[in-house]
Amino acid sequence: MAKMEIWIPITIVAAFCQNLRSALQKHLKGKLSTGGATYVRFFYAWPFALIYVWGLNEYAGMPYPDFNGTFLLYCVLGGLSQIIFTALLVYLFSFRNFAVGTTFSKTETVQVALLGFLLLGDTLSLGAILAIVISVAGVMAMSVAQTHISVKSLFTGLAEKSTLIGLASGLFLGGSVVFF
Repeated sequence: MAKMEIWIPITIVAAFCQNLRSALQKHLKGKLSTGGATYVRFFYAWPFALIYVWGLNEYAGMPYPDFNGTFLLYCVLGGLSQIIFTALLVYLFSFRNFAVGTTFSKTETVQVALLGFLLLGDTLSLGAILAIVISVAGVMAMSVAQTHISVKSLFTGLAEKSTLIGLASGLFLGGSVVFF
C-alpha cells in the first residue's frame, strides 16, 4: 500500500475548514453588519497567525522575516486586500442572488495571473494559461451545478451589482495573493 503524502489530508481539512468558516460568516452576517462579521474573522485569526509563524521558526527552522520598508509595504497591501476581499464576500451574503457573485469571486486565479503579470512581471506558459482557464471553468461549472443558476444567467447578469461585487472580491483576493 502506498503511503499518502501529508499535503493531501491537510488540503482536505483546510478546504473543509474554509467552507465551515464561510458558512459561519454567512450566519454572522445575519446578526452583524458587514464590517462586524469581517472584523470577527480577522480579530480571532491573528493569534493563530502568530502561533503559525512561531511554529515555522521553532520547529521547521525557518527564520523570521526581515522587516524592511518593502516587506512592510507588501504586508500592508496584502492585508488590506484580504480585508477588503472578505468584506466584499460577506457583503454578498446580503443579496438574494449572492450565489452569482460568489461564483464570480472564484475568478481569482485568472486575476492572480493578470496581477502577477502587471505588478511583478510574471509570465505563464501556454500550459499554465490553459490550466487556469480549465480550473476557472470547472469551479464555475461546479458552482452553477450546486445552485439554480444557469450558465446563461451567469453571463446575462454581468452588469448586476452582485456580479460586480463578486468580481471585485476576486480581484482583491488575487491582489492579496500577489502582494503576499
